[in-house]
Amino acid sequence: MTNDLNPRSSRPVATWLLIGVGMIIIQVLLGGITRLTGSGLSITEWNVVTGTLPPMNEQQWLAAFGKYKATPQFQLLNTDFGLSDFKFIFFWEWFHRLWARLIGVVFAVPFITFLLQRRFKPAMVKPLLILFLLGALQGAIGWIMVASGLTGDAIYVKPAKLALHFVLALGLLGYAYWFALELLIPKDQVTVNRKINRITILTIGLLVIQLVYGAFMAGHKAATAAPTWPDINGSIIPANMFGREGGLADLIDNRITIHFIHRGLAYLLFFLVLWLSVHLYKTTGSAAIRKARLWPLGLILVQLLLGIFSVLSSPGIVPNRWGLFEWLAESHQLIAMFFLLSLIRVYYLVRGRTVIPTRH
Repeated sequence: MTNDLNPRSSRPVATWLLIGVGMIIIQVLLGGITRLTGSGLSITEWNVVTGTLPPMNEQQWLAAFGKYKATPQFQLLNTDFGLSDFKFIFFWEWFHRLWARLIGVVFAVPFITFLLQRRFKPAMVKPLLILFLLGALQGAIGWIMVASGLTGDAIYVKPAKLALHFVLALGLLGYAYWFALELLIPKDQVTVNRKINRITILTIGLLVIQLVYGAFMAGHKAATAAPTWPDINGSIIPANMFGREGGLADLIDNRITIHFIHRGLAYLLFFLVLWLSVHLYKTTGSAAIRKARLWPLGLILVQLLLGIFSVLSSPGIVPNRWGLFEWLAESHQLIAMFFLLSLIRVYYLVRGRTVIPTRH
């Protein structure tokens, strides 16, 4: 992509993309806050334009609160909520949606500006439009997820839809970051090492599965189901992992099974990253590779510790109150994103074959 842009133009476009990456990270964290505070179902409608502003007077607040009172979450869980409680959870869901709108503006306005300035060559326009469409799709999936918690006896969103929303957000994050790397890192910094490239692909693939199970942990509020470590309620391999939900449903709905898989994948990822790091330190690569190889192992160690302490602190959860568990869980999510980006950077820098520059 470097050759699809005039040399004078690459820096502002790369800066624009990195701002987008930062905003997506904040958006994912805001999604985590809405989940941890139970705020995600506080706004029962999806108004793209009129929903930009919150209620502006007491009458509007009471009308919004009345709509929330009709939801299963209020009727089955939050019957003691007053208007001030509702305003608190409303704020986080509203801010989460507002930030999504801001991301759209921050993408669209510079994109149109750069397009009018003819900074892009034709080959770059289509991938960037795909990036924008993926962002719009993410908004639609977000509403589908919220809608899943507004009917029947649901008091939270469906974990499978939460997982889809979360993983697609990280896909959008990785896609934008890859674009930025294309503009920032010269091709002479890229090296060819098939073994490292294959290990990196395997690690990223396993991480995607792990991220799905992290979302299942969050969606099922599974931390409190086994607040022990290294065992799972006294067992290394729990006896009640299968048969409770019936067949394959245990893999996505049984909280103990989800615990076991999520922890097992974490250990497997650690050893994969250790293997990757050994090979990265053995290779004689560019300065960019020497910097990039420092991050994956350090980040996964921090991630493991945050995961362990999150589980151990879960008995201290107090409903509708932000405490130690919530700080640890939010940090766990943040480091997961940094870890993903560190692997994407390694994958960009170490290819399975020689990179041939695009010609026009």
